[in-house]
Parts: sequence; structure tokens; C-alpha cells
Amino acid sequence: MTTEKKVLNRLYIIAAGIFLFAVAIAVKLVNIQVVEGDKYRELSEQRVFKSFVIPANRGNLYDANGNLLAISVPEYEIRFDAETVSQENFEKNLMPLSKELGKMFGKPASHYAARLRKARIDKNRYYLIEKNVGYSDYIKIKSFPMFELGAYKGGFIAEQHTVRELPLGKIAERTVGRGQAGLEGAYNEYLTGQDGRRLKQKIAKGQWKPIGDENELEPEDGLDVVSTIDISIQDIAHHALLGQLEKYKADHGTVVVMETKTGEIKAMANLGRTEEGKYYEKRNYAIWESQEPGSTYKLMTLVAALEDKVVDSADVFDSEGGKIKYYDRTVKDSRVGGYGEITVAKAFEVSSNTVFSKFIVEGYKDNPEKLVNRLNYMGLNQKIGLEIKGEGTPTIPHPDDKNWYGTTLPWMSFGYGVTITPLQTLAFYNAIANDGVMIKPRLIKEIRNRDQVIQKFEEGQIKNTICSKETAAVVREMMKNTVIRGTAANIHTEDFSMAGKTGTCLTGYGKNKSGEYVSSFAGYFPAENPQYSCIVVITKPDKSIGYYGNIVAAPVFKKIAKEIYTDTPNVQEVKPSENLKRQIDKSFNGYYDITQNYKTVMPNVTGLPAMDAVSILENLGLTVKVSGMGKVTKQSVAKGEKIKSNQIIFLQTS
Repeated sequence: MTTEKKVLNRLYIIAAGIFLFAVAIAVKLVNIQVVEGDKYRELSEQRVFKSFVIPANRGNLYDANGNLLAISVPEYEIRFDAETVSQENFEKNLMPLSKELGKMFGKPASHYAARLRKARIDKNRYYLIEKNVGYSDYIKIKSFPMFELGAYKGGFIAEQHTVRELPLGKIAERTVGRGQAGLEGAYNEYLTGQDGRRLKQKIAKGQWKPIGDENELEPEDGLDVVSTIDISIQDIAHHALLGQLEKYKADHGTVVVMETKTGEIKAMANLGRTEEGKYYEKRNYAIWESQEPGSTYKLMTLVAALEDKVVDSADVFDSEGGKIKYYDRTVKDSRVGGYGEITVAKAFEVSSNTVFSKFIVEGYKDNPEKLVNRLNYMGLNQKIGLEIKGEGTPTIPHPDDKNWYGTTLPWMSFGYGVTITPLQTLAFYNAIANDGVMIKPRLIKEIRNRDQVIQKFEEGQIKNTICSKETAAVVREMMKNTVIRGTAANIHTEDFSMAGKTGTCLTGYGKNKSGEYVSSFAGYFPAENPQYSCIVVITKPDKSIGYYGNIVAAPVFKKIAKEIYTDTPNVQEVKPSENLKRQIDKSFNGYYDITQNYKTVMPNVTGLPAMDAVSILENLGLTVKVSGMGKVTKQSVAKGEKIKSNQIIFLQTS
């Protein structure tokens, strides 16, 4: 074969290869465009258009009087589509818009003008102007030059997101909770709404721009939860506890105030110390912390003994000089030398450990299981069952336990060897105030969809009967006398009556001789016809300053009782005022007169459009945060309450 033919053959082979390759490409193109065209067009569209979730607003948490405890507040990102605006509108409105933005955000108009012009040159369709913009400012920005033309002619884009705010700040923070904790976690299924969806288009630089879509799904906001907390009482409890913690440099403490007849918890304060010596709501000690209570448990063992008829309140016992030895350990009274021969009633008033150990040991030494069974019957081994997570488990030793010793029974008589939480203790004391009927404590009143009640929770739910009315009456008299002439005589006042029991518990005993103390006081007020029960527990006060329950915890109880008696306002649920609505005409001319009538007190703005309400309140010097659109349905401060400049007011709209 000649060289020329070899070259031609190679050319033919190359040409055939090129032809076959071209045919393969053509076949592939036909396959993509015709056979699998729909598939690839869909993939392409998915890369350009995408459905985004619109988070639903979380429902609000209210106190018993309609004041906000937690609210989802809308905030906005203000953006600009610099390409969609016509050149004429852009040049005409650039400086007027920049001036308005400068006034609102405190920057020179030239700052915004330069950046908006650069966005125009760069054809930026999603330029960020400002973020974290409040609702009232968002409404104003919508009416600014250029932006008033809307999204397509004015390039106005507003991205909304919500933030959870607690109007009370650190007060009741652990009770209100966040995430899965507190009331937020317990009633999450009600508070959580149904998310919506919005279609967005991918534009330059990988950014996504919202587009109109008739299939857009609007989010459904969560339901509102109305708690039993009263913010007036909560504030009293918080500051009373804080003051005493600071005075005694304690590690932590808790206070619970409960309505006697209904079991509604009106206040729950929990404060723990930081390394810097400051206090904040670290944990919910009232619900979580199960520990040895000390002498507040004497009420439980006394009620058990009276019900089992192993002792009578008039029985007399010798305090044995303030010391009694059981095996290798000694029970001591806080008073050196003891109290001599005293009745059981007197032993309760002065909190005699020796007398309590004597009548409990004498009454139950042959059958200690009888005492344990009685305590269990009274529900002292059971959790309350609140919806809030983390409740501590109470414990009562049993004679069959490996750690049951000859000293267990006498030490149980005054609250050692058993554990119980502050709230569980309070439930028992509250039962005594209720003639022996234990009411289940509760933190929730109802679930609402705006003003419509969806579910109402039962009040005064009976948990069990712990003792007879007769026994309850006997120990109530002792608790009253404890304040008048017993260990809590230091808080006695003629102004109002109180009843209760002090507690001082040594922790770390048997491990070291320098244990810490838990100081407590539990009781109710007034002593006759009790309205509120309350417990104060302060853990690890500075021993060099003081540690007995009567001087560390009891004064907190007294201060709370006094404040509730004298300072708690009678706050009523705010209802729309027809008179106020009639006074404010649509032309805005009546606003000045209304604000002059409410210079120092909160007006009622429910029923008004959000913008009108914001204008009224801002004219009073208030900072207003609005949730939702439409007319105002709730306001965080009740009508008639005193207001001050720059105070934050939350408005909920329909």
C-alpha cells in the first residue's frame, strides 16, 4: 500500500470518528430536549425558583391579668431592588428617600444616597439597607419616597422575622422558660403555629428575591397561653427574695406564692448567684430541687402522728435538757438546755427536735412502717405532676431499705433522711389551710385564640385528702402561735395575721463538720380564712451573717405578705373603651387632646388600628413594639397604670 493510500485511510477513519461523535451529540441533544426535556426544565426551574418557609408567629404568654410574659415581636430587614425602579423614579426620589432614611437611622443622607446609587450601578436586586427594624418604623419606611410605589415600581423589599421577648426581663425567666423549658416548653404544642410558604426567585450573587405567587401559603400563628402568674405578686416575690439573698450572700433561693383555694401559682421566683456575686434565674429550684427540708417537715410528721393517734397535742414530754442520744448520735435542740417539760403543741411552736424525736420514736418504734405508710398516704412520696419538666422526686426511707438505721426514725421526725421539693412542701401546707384537702398546684388558666377561649383548665382540682378537718384545725392553731410566740415571733405584726413554720437544715452532716445550711419558712396568710400560701427556701447563706430560718427566710415571707396586703393594685383585664374610640376620629385630629388626658397614665388603646395606637403612645414618650397587623387586641400595660418616658409597651393586634 502506497503512502498516499495510508494517509487517505487514516483521514477516512478520523472523519468517520468525527461523524459518529457528532451523531452521538445530536442524539443526546434530542434526548435532552425531547425525551427528558420536562425533567431538565423542572431541575432548571428549581434552581431559579425555590419555596421558602415563612415561620408562624409563636403564641403569646400572658399573666392572669392579661399582661404579657412572652411575646413574638416582628423585626424587618429593609432591602432595595435597584434594577426594577425606572430611571426617572430613581433620580426623582433618591435624595428625598435618603434624607428620610438618614433622619430615622441617624446617618447622613449622603451615606444612603451613595450606597443606593452604587446598588443601581451594580444592578443589585437585593441590597440591604437596614436590619432589625421594628414594626412602627417599618410602617413609616413603607411610606417613604420611592418605597411608597411598592415592590415593582419602588423596589421596596421587607423581610420579616420574629424574636421572642420577655417584657419582665429576668423576672420569672425560669418559670416562663425558653425552648423546651418552663411554660414555653410545657405548652409548646399550643404556642407553636403552622408555618407558611413563599416562592422566591434566585437573582444575582446567589441571592433570593420574593415574588408574587397566588399559591403562597400564609402562616397560622400559635395560640395564646394564659398563666396563673400575677406579675404584681411576682415582682414583689422577686425583689423580696433578691434583697435577702444579697444580705446573707446565699448561694441560691426560691419563693412560691399560691392561691389557697384554687392552687393557682401567683409567683415563682428562682435566683442563683453567679461567680461575680450577681443573682439571676439559673434553675427552677422550686420545682427541681429535692433536698432535706429540716424542721418544716415537722408539720408532716406531726399530722401523721395525730392522725394515727399515737400522740395528742396536749401530751407532755421532757426535752431532756436539749439532748437525747440515739445509738451513737445525739439529737439536739437549738436552745441550749432545752425547754423542760412541754406539750407537743409547744414543741411545734419552739421547734424542739428532742420532743419530736421522742413522741415519734415512742409512737412508731414497734412499727416504723406505719409512719412511712401514713406519709405515703398523704402523698409525700409523689410528684405533683406539673407540666413543666424537671420536677424533683420526693423520697421517704422504708424499714426494708439497706440504709434504714436505728437513727432513721428519730431523724425523720424533724426532716432529715427525707427529701422533698419546695413546691411539694407548699402543696402540703396549703392543704392544711384548706381543712386537709390538697389542691393540685397549677400554672395555667386557659388557652386562647386571640380573644376566644379554646380550652379552660380546671381550678381547685383536688389531689387527695391528707387528714381530717379536726387535725388540720389543731395544727393550724399551732402554726398561728408559731408566728405569735414561737420561732417566728420576730415577724409577728398586729397589722395582719400569718401562720407557718420555720426550718433550718444542716447539709453535709456526717461528711464534714463545716456543713452548709438551708433556711426556710412555709405558711399562709391571713391565719384566719387563708388567701395565699407561701414558701421561702434560701440555700447556703453565709453562716457568719446568719442561717436560722426565722431570720433568713421568714422575713421574706412577711415582706411578701405585707406587700400583697397593701401594695398590690387591683388590676382588671383591659377591655376596649367605646368612649376612647369615639373620641379619636379618623382624621387624626383628636389625638392631641387624648394624649393630654393621659400624660402620666396608660390609656386604653385596644380596638384601635395599630398605627393609631402607636402614634398615641409614642406621643406619650413610650417605646412601642407591635405584634401582628390590624386592630389592637391586647396591651402589656393596663389602662390607668402609671407610665414613664421610654417605657416599652407591647401591643398585640388581630
